[in-house]
Amino acid sequence: MGREQGTRDRGQGVAVTLTRWGRALLLAVALAALSGCLLISGEQTTLDLGDGGGNLLTTFVSAEGSEERTLEVGSPDAELQLIAVVEVDSGDLELTVLQPDGAVAFTVRARPATQVTRSGPVLADDAGRVRYRVRAQGASDGSYQIFVQP
Repeated sequence: MGREQGTRDRGQGVAVTLTRWGRALLLAVALAALSGCLLISGEQTTLDLGDGGGNLLTTFVSAEGSEERTLEVGSPDAELQLIAVVEVDSGDLELTVLQPDGAVAFTVRARPATQVTRSGPVLADDAGRVRYRVRAQGASDGSYQIFVQP
């Protein structure tokens, strides 16, 4: 009886060890997956776009990470003028507008407690979308706005 009990204990001990390793592996995989994500708390987005023009406004309480997003402008292959405005109370916030081939059209970086604006031409892709990347590091009480003009 003592021997059987010892065998069961060892078996359970192995299961607990594997569970700990499994949790550690799962955590490592999750952290790697999140490293390319933008985590935003208190995000509110207002979108007012028609064919070829309009604006997008996103405000947030805090943000961390990086993410590529798309803006549906409804004008395939059109050359557009974009104006980007970024603002953050503290931390870093960067908005990069991309061409359809992935080349950078322009980048605008926020400075704490200062609104920063940048504009430039960009092409919509063949589906009528404009891509942009948002990168935040310890950003709090911020916003970014994109104006689209034909």
